[in-house]
Amino acid sequence: MDTDIRWHQRLQNFDRAFVLLRSALEEKAMERFSALEQEGMIQRFQYTYELAWKTMRDYLESEGIHITPVTPRNVIKEAFAAGIIDDGQVWIDMMLHRNLLSHTYDHDRFREVLMALEQRYLAAFAALHEWLLAQRI
Repeated sequence: MDTDIRWHQRLQNFDRAFVLLRSALEEKAMERFSALEQEGMIQRFQYTYELAWKTMRDYLESEGIHITPVTPRNVIKEAFAAGIIDDGQVWIDMMLHRNLLSHTYDHDRFREVLMALEQRYLAAFAALHEWLLAQRI
């Protein structure tokens, strides 16, 4: 598949995921979410993060930057070096939280990630979203 087409298709999926995540966070304050809603937000965070780093990878590949091995950490480093993201550390923190969540179902961890999502991660997703949409034109 053409890499230019692939990153545009991936961007459509990231766009939908990000919009759903953002709208849920805008509807009500995180501390008012029920346990079930918190679990749903964790799921939205996880798939939005997955689509974000994969969209960055596809974009980089469309620009002729091939990453080996393809890992989220390596993609984040290349995206930071290319100026796609401004704060590499927040993306590394997201990656670590994403990895932690795949191995634990601890509600204290959920709250920790949800606070980071509200305070730091949503802004990073928004900046990436805006940057990618500008590149699509």
